[in-house]
Amino acid sequence: MEVLERDNARMDIQLHKVLRMNGGDGHNSYANNSPLQNKVILRVKPILQESIADLYSKNFPDCITMADMGCSSGPNTFLPIWQVIEALDETCRRLNRKPPILQVFLNDLPENDFNFIFKTLPSFHKKLEEEKGSNFGPCFIAAMPGNFYERLFPPHSLHFVYSSYSLQWCSEVPKIPVNKGNIYLAKTSPPSVHRAYLNQFEKDMKAFLSCRSEEIIQGGHMFITIYGRDDNYDDSSHKYTPNMWELLGITLNDMVSEGLIEESKLDSFNIPVYGPSAEELKNLIEAQGSFTINRLETFKVGWVEAMDNPYKDSMDKYKRGKHIASRIRGISESLLAFHFGCEFIDNIFQRFSIKIEEQLELTMDGGNTNHVVSMTKK
Repeated sequence: MEVLERDNARMDIQLHKVLRMNGGDGHNSYANNSPLQNKVILRVKPILQESIADLYSKNFPDCITMADMGCSSGPNTFLPIWQVIEALDETCRRLNRKPPILQVFLNDLPENDFNFIFKTLPSFHKKLEEEKGSNFGPCFIAAMPGNFYERLFPPHSLHFVYSSYSLQWCSEVPKIPVNKGNIYLAKTSPPSVHRAYLNQFEKDMKAFLSCRSEEIIQGGHMFITIYGRDDNYDDSSHKYTPNMWELLGITLNDMVSEGLIEESKLDSFNIPVYGPSAEELKNLIEAQGSFTINRLETFKVGWVEAMDNPYKDSMDKYKRGKHIASRIRGISESLLAFHFGCEFIDNIFQRFSIKIEEQLELTMDGGNTNHVVSMTKK
């Protein structure tokens, strides 16, 4: 028990340093392993552009200041900015107005690979010049490293806040009593584990909403997309399919049983992620009271569906398993390497790919449940 508590405390202290997506553009980088996140961003584009059109049409600011909370790095970083530009361009054409200047702040934890973002920034500006020319006002992009569960901007300085696939990450590992053999919420997790995760998510989400309510102007908009779960997840009549984190936990259990990983190491490791239900998310936003929900929708994106390989439908299960395992590696390698050691990473994900292959044979590709919320600051 003493070892478990010590490992938990070590993870809590270092979480802000080790919680990061894989940087660069190598084989295991987040930049090359985030097609699912890309599909999610594209799926909610109409709702995003509806939000931007409404924001601009009611205020007509000369400069719109936007912040992307949890921007990570890679091509997905610039995709929401481009969607905002398209929405502003179309809205201004319709209203016969000159487009505003766009100021964008890209936020993530300081360990994020901001260098990679700004190395690719010239390509973004080139695209903007080629496709929009003088028809769109300047777009200024800057970094704002920091914890988005804390204040980052002056009061009433933001018109629009965007966040995609970031708010499911907790600010710290939930204080979990016992979750034997699991690294996340699983079918075998006791109710106390779910309550611990929910408590942490509620604490973090309230902090996020309170901070943004201070920074966003009255009538400003916030747009978030978050990994979640179905409202009927706990319904015993609903067919149960383990999620990727559960499969990863099973993989680690196998390595414990073979003596490759210490049992205490597994018992002291919990992924700091919580996927809320739509009802939990709605209740939290309404209880905090600073924002009016304009739209809240839930949708799914399958892991195989999100694969960017043109031959995905004809690929055998082994190749698909490896592809999907690489996606999870891009977002979790830093945490696993910190806790279990870098020497185990390749073995973990080779085994994990087999678990995914087996799961794809047993069930349909349920993929990820996602919630999108468009809201206005009161």
